[in-house]
Amino acid sequence: MSNPPVTTPAATAPHQATGYEHPLVKGPVGPGCPKVDPIVIADHVTRQFGGLKAVDVAHLEIPRGKITALIGPNGAGKTTMFNLLTGFDKPNTGTWEFDGKSLAGVPAFKVARAGMVRTFQLTKSLGRLTVLQNMLLGATGQRGEGLFSSLVKPLWRAQEEENTRRADDLLARFKLDAKREDYAASLSGGQRKLLEMARALMVQPQLIMLDEPMAGVNPALTQSLLEHIRDLKSDGTSVLFVEHDMHMVAHISDWVIVMAEGKVVAEGPPETVMKDPAVIDAYLGAHHDTDLGDLMDEAGPNPVEVAMEAAHEAHSHDHENKDGATS
Repeated sequence: MSNPPVTTPAATAPHQATGYEHPLVKGPVGPGCPKVDPIVIADHVTRQFGGLKAVDVAHLEIPRGKITALIGPNGAGKTTMFNLLTGFDKPNTGTWEFDGKSLAGVPAFKVARAGMVRTFQLTKSLGRLTVLQNMLLGATGQRGEGLFSSLVKPLWRAQEEENTRRADDLLARFKLDAKREDYAASLSGGQRKLLEMARALMVQPQLIMLDEPMAGVNPALTQSLLEHIRDLKSDGTSVLFVEHDMHMVAHISDWVIVMAEGKVVAEGPPETVMKDPAVIDAYLGAHHDTDLGDLMDEAGPNPVEVAMEAAHEAHSHDHENKDGATS
């Protein structure tokens, strides 16, 4: 069955402009604003669970070659949007394209082969395989995967040697080369985050999507992860990440998109988004049980920072319990 046609930016509803322009954007900045060179374009994407509409995104564009943060209070729909774009979940409505090709209805493994790869909040390393074996699983187009070709080693030996060299280069880059022959189950939570990012790069993606890369990571590894994400951009890879750590968002992001109640409520450069009234409303709404006067006093002129820090702390404790994170 053929995929539905992709809606072009010109056909989308006008976005809510915020009155200033930016080099990444065609026209004024605002929710759903068209980008100069987008790598992802999504239109009218919705996902409903019973009576709850978890995602209701009218239009979204991700700039190519930049680091984009997707933020929002708990339950905003960020991870669900990740799942929809990468084929791990099916929307009720919507179309989207990646690098000019429609990916609506395309299964997750084909999305990854197309060059859009994601990581997960809870790492998906295979504990009973070694670190190197986990890396080799990420390589695509392996000739030895066929039933009959697997029996003829000369058909795939050279390719496997090349994949092994590339895996070793990445392990050295992520400082995991000393763990090459260790079982993945023996790694700390932070090391498993590094392994998952390194394995994603075996696909040689154009866009890598990181779902809370800092969650459960010991502060000793935080700076290392930040540098690796910057290196991805330097290599020409586009990055989209979900994160609750406001310092990380402000430190490395070129662009920030804010979701609340399933919708995109604001976007722009980090220094501007953090002062956007829609963002402040979204985070204050997420803390409706908190005394707003106390929150404002603690945050000074911008309560978003405190609200994001509270969400980050909650997620860090949750992931320490679930993922066994250490240094």
